[in-house]
Amino acid sequence: MPISRRSALAALPTLAALPAGAQTMAIPRIDQTTDMLGVIDVQPDFMPGGKLAVAGGDQVVPVINRLLETRFRHAFATQDWHPAGHSSFASSHAGRQPFETVQMPYGPQTLWPDHCIQGSAGAELHRELAQPRIELIVRKGFRPEIDSYSAFFENDRRTTTGLHGWLQARGVRRVFLAGLATDYCVAYSAEDAAKLGYQVVVIEDACRGIGLPAEGGTTIDAAKRRLSAAGVAFLTSDALA
Repeated sequence: MPISRRSALAALPTLAALPAGAQTMAIPRIDQTTDMLGVIDVQPDFMPGGKLAVAGGDQVVPVINRLLETRFRHAFATQDWHPAGHSSFASSHAGRQPFETVQMPYGPQTLWPDHCIQGSAGAELHRELAQPRIELIVRKGFRPEIDSYSAFFENDRRTTTGLHGWLQARGVRRVFLAGLATDYCVAYSAEDAAKLGYQVVVIEDACRGIGLPAEGGTTIDAAKRRLSAAGVAFLTSDALA
């Protein structure tokens, strides 16, 4: 049964409690040469009032700014950057509604409201995001025929963004992730980073999720179970030294 935008977004949660078995970790002091913060899709279209608003999305900005100002010297960011008429937009599929799922050549694809259109105000990095320590911005989702959630791969899980090579050249071993949304772009980025051999930490209070209905709860619950099984750790920003 199709999920309406109104009913889906009305119940958007903040981060749910960790599922049983989720990874937690004692974090040593940040190593400024081998640790890096990844700031995922902190853009106005994902904020309250945006085209694809995430409940509480604006609340991640001050947390991320504190991390950038007091914990991490080095960071990268991602930026959703879709051409008009992108294949992941429900408006590109006759008779389809946002949040329905369709089959694409690369597999299942959730359909979204039009959002983060190249050059639009909603696609810019949030104006209050502290950017001096963001050394690379990875634009994703710019190929019309394929969506891109992960900072590392597009949704075919083969086409790379180039981020992995850049991190390797920098000697990065551990990636900390913050931003939007927990259950999509943050989760896919975390999963791919773990597969590529990085130690991965999701900073929970610096993330918010969409939380569509899913088997066993919401897409946030499902993402956390999947990430925990992949060895991804979860903590809050006040645990970082």
